[in-house]
Amino acid sequence: MDQSLHIEDYIKNLATQDSDTLQRMWGETHSSFHHKVVVLDDDPTGVQTVHDISVYTDWEQETLKNAFEEDNQMFFILTNSRSFSEKDTIDVHRTIAERIETISKKTNKPYLLISRGDSTLRGHYPVETETLKDEIERYSQTTFDGEILIPFFKEGGRYTIHGTHYVKNETGYIPAGETEFANDRTFGFRSSDLRDYVEEKTHGRFSKKETIVITLESLRSMDIEKIISQLHTVSGFRKIVVDAVTEEDLQVFSIALIKAVESGKKFLFRTAASFTKVIGNVASKPLLSKNQLVHEHTRHGGLVIVGSHVQKTTEQLKELKNLDSLVFIEFDSHLVTDKEAFKNEVQRVTDETESSIRSGKSTVIYTRRERLDLGEDRKEEELQLSVDISKAVTTIVRSLTTQPKYIIAKGGITSSDIGTNGLNVKRANVMGQVAPGIPVWETDEQSKFPNLPYIIFPGNVGDKNTLKEIVSTIN
Repeated sequence: MDQSLHIEDYIKNLATQDSDTLQRMWGETHSSFHHKVVVLDDDPTGVQTVHDISVYTDWEQETLKNAFEEDNQMFFILTNSRSFSEKDTIDVHRTIAERIETISKKTNKPYLLISRGDSTLRGHYPVETETLKDEIERYSQTTFDGEILIPFFKEGGRYTIHGTHYVKNETGYIPAGETEFANDRTFGFRSSDLRDYVEEKTHGRFSKKETIVITLESLRSMDIEKIISQLHTVSGFRKIVVDAVTEEDLQVFSIALIKAVESGKKFLFRTAASFTKVIGNVASKPLLSKNQLVHEHTRHGGLVIVGSHVQKTTEQLKELKNLDSLVFIEFDSHLVTDKEAFKNEVQRVTDETESSIRSGKSTVIYTRRERLDLGEDRKEEELQLSVDISKAVTTIVRSLTTQPKYIIAKGGITSSDIGTNGLNVKRANVMGQVAPGIPVWETDEQSKFPNLPYIIFPGNVGDKNTLKEIVSTIN
């Protein structure tokens, strides 16, 4: 039988939780859970399931103090560490860990710390969570019992079944290790079974047989006591993988988790965006409409910036080009290897973009589609050049004097740099989503363009028409 059909049948035949009972149990359990939920986001797409939540773009002591004192239980810190070298990632996470622990003690507020990573398993793992663990244990009496992995992300079609992580697309359920994301030049991997993934990424320090799986069968039967018992067996920072194909699965798990935490167990988390919504108790909200996003009085055009190079983004750009109302400007990013030529290219794109937006035409800047390839032995150099390209795109936005009626940024590194450096956002409010898995920030009053709807479009989300549909709707 075709694997995808087998998985589809398996999911359809699973029992479902009794909704009334689950919501009653969840309400009772969460009402006693007073930990601050701190989410470190390795790119800006981690808020793709939440709304009316703060995102901070620095981790200064004062910033963290303000975040801990917010009424909201949860807040995000955008580290953008997926664009960092491993050394810089370690340095940043050491600093954040020390400061969070310090602020927690000063405010007398316990916290749950989540490292929000890519739902297709890319990023600095296990470096980030191991650094957090080591630093927090150094500055406190805490000893972490385990690390919980939850890459499930409903809106992106990422499901974990029997410990194996799948990416669903038009052709079916693809094991994550067989997708284009697994071939990432910086963060590639081979394993789809998350137990194997842990063993692969930790170079055998944590073996497959040591990793616990919280199964869909336990989650669907709402066997809370069994799950609590599994969590209580964990020590030595062993790994726990959580199956999930619905948010209700995560609710069941979170009931058990909160009870285990309240009894003294300590965990760190490496998750995708769905878990943050559930543990933060964020209600679902309808997608944002044009009237909520764009002020009708503006006569300026919007701005779309396409930086991601995954195949899905390139397909979406191709479809977007079918809209005759847009102006398209190709940014020859390969000139990054020639400093003077690159500088001139940035100026050209800036001037053309400024003129177009001011005239009322919505404009699309897109980097050259062929990936810059320096060879297998120059990956660190490639990563640095990609950062230089992103900085150049940021410079273009920062140099604009005309405020667009909206900005859409395609790609994680691109959207982070534009938000923090191009728009100078210090704290943003997540308005919600314009399409499933595609969040919108409202920029703060201190930013370059205050109260601007900033749409953060992950490179690996949506189908080939999603970008075109969003632009058509809000243009």
